[in-house]
Amino acid sequence: MLANYIDQAMELAIYEIIEEDNSYWGEVPGLQGVWARYETLEGCRRELREALSDWLALRLRLGLEIPSVGGINLNEITQPV
Repeated sequence: MLANYIDQAMELAIYEIIEEDNSYWGEVPGLQGVWARYETLEGCRRELREALSDWLALRLRLGLEIPSVGGINLNEITQPV
């Protein structure tokens, strides 16, 4: 479920070229604080996936709300059984 969430979120990612230094900026809309900047597009994608993974781990650990992505609701896995 977690891997699917990350894959779905990465499909929503948007990228821009920063003209001052020709680096790339990437972010996942709707997931505040999930962004990356790197010299290449591929590197930016890698960094963005890492930022997303860290963001999710922190939110899960702290019990914070996680927005649903692609119909996947990770908040359900943090509920007591």
